[in-house]
Amino acid sequence: MTDLVRVRLDIAYDGTDFHGWAAQKGPQASLRTVQGILEEKLSLVFRTPVELVVAGRTDAGVHADGQVAHVDVPASAFGQRSLQEPADLVRRLSRMLPEDVRVHGAAAAPVGFDARFSALRRHYRYRVTTALAGPSPLRRRDTARWRRSVDLGTVQAASDILVGLHDFAAFCKYREGSTTVRDLQSFTWREVSTAQEPETYEATVVADAFCWSMVRSLVGAVLTVGEGRRDPGFTGDLLTERTRSSMVPVAPACGLNLVAVDYPADADLAARAEETRVKRAPLA
Repeated sequence: MTDLVRVRLDIAYDGTDFHGWAAQKGPQASLRTVQGILEEKLSLVFRTPVELVVAGRTDAGVHADGQVAHVDVPASAFGQRSLQEPADLVRRLSRMLPEDVRVHGAAAAPVGFDARFSALRRHYRYRVTTALAGPSPLRRRDTARWRRSVDLGTVQAASDILVGLHDFAAFCKYREGSTTVRDLQSFTWREVSTAQEPETYEATVVADAFCWSMVRSLVGAVLTVGEGRRDPGFTGDLLTERTRSSMVPVAPACGLNLVAVDYPADADLAARAEETRVKRAPLA
């Protein structure tokens, strides 16, 4: 049996020109994805096909400063002159990858590490402007436009209601066999306006995991409350629903950025992975 080495990769990308993280199959196999680009280049480096496992699959147009993935490769792949150890991948890939994706860290993963299942929580940042003129041209790729002014205090109050262990079915696209119960640990807003960027706000959203389109739906829901289109109890009412709500707008993808993924101490990685693989029971 071939000895394998598990390598942790720390990745950043501008998601604007990608059709999301996940490589596609069938008629959509030609679509440009982050996973597709990285697997192509890694396969060239290692001289064997590889498959990445990622902490969080981002949608089309969503960015990442702190994405984490792992890949299992033959130990013999590190016998090359320019590839003696996993850290050498940073230099090798910097010459091969397009400008909108970077691997800024590579290391042998600790025993028990799984980029997806060992994660404790994911941190997202959402950046949005309600300024009449829209986002600054220099920030247009990472700042969403919301066309109505909002009261930030009202937005925060609507966000606070959502924090905790809940069934977020109203905010998630349905996926067969998946649970929509999540532990939303933090949902905070701050104003980051400047003279050049008025009415600009950032949300930090932290949870143990997120389901498909959940962060953008959370943002869209609370912004509708902040602009006065929905009443203050809107977000609380949504938590009682068990299917995707048509009343929840999905905020634009360009404002969303996966900024960090937290993992436990090395000794607890395997146990965390086992715990996470168990499907959560519905809430009573």
